[in-house]
Amino acid sequence: MKSTDPEKEIREALAVLAAPEKAVSFRKFFKTGKGEYGEGDLFLGVTVPDQRLVAKEYYPKISLPELKCLLASSYHEHRLTALLILVLKFEKTKDQQLQAGIIDFYLSHLSSINNWDLVDTSCYKILGRYAFENGRADLLRNLSGSEVMWHKRMAVVGTLYSIKKGVFELAKDLITENLSHPHDLMHKANGWMLREIGQKDKEELIGYLNLYYKEMPRTCLRYAIEKLDEPLRQDYLKNRI
Repeated sequence: MKSTDPEKEIREALAVLAAPEKAVSFRKFFKTGKGEYGEGDLFLGVTVPDQRLVAKEYYPKISLPELKCLLASSYHEHRLTALLILVLKFEKTKDQQLQAGIIDFYLSHLSSINNWDLVDTSCYKILGRYAFENGRADLLRNLSGSEVMWHKRMAVVGTLYSIKKGVFELAKDLITENLSHPHDLMHKANGWMLREIGQKDKEELIGYLNLYYKEMPRTCLRYAIEKLDEPLRQDYLKNRI
């Protein structure tokens, strides 16, 4: 049975699970200080596993309009729980119209998806999957062309779904487009997706590295080669290829 006010109940459930000491450490971990990428974000101090439990309980009970209020919250855990709910709603339906509605909802609330964990938890399971299954690479390409770093990270990490399916071209295109981005969080995202490509097809990764490794930021390269054999890793790190 649908809750009378599921959005309020979710807020109350998260409040019960809140731990002030965790909130302090979360503020530091997610760089919320002045001038940092998460500046001004607020935290309750609720762990991700606890948020997943709340999301699992409430995803059938809350509508998208009700979820909008949660996603607009100043509290990080409210927004993350809303995104976890959105992922579950997307994964649990085969109705293409409902999936398209979730995509529209997601894209209309990009400003609320404003830290790396919010991006990474949701984008490939929603946008990435939808783009792959419906031939809508333009959704990710458009985000990649944005001036907003979080949009660019959504685009790159969104390709994880297609990478897991053994399709790499879109990922390589978007990584290359953003290879020289100045922010460390993009270096990590690019390197992470390259590493995932290597996990599926080592030769695909090596082929890409041989073209671009000399111009990659060091963090990107280290992430990309993490799973390679140590002698080969050293060859890339020491510019011997």
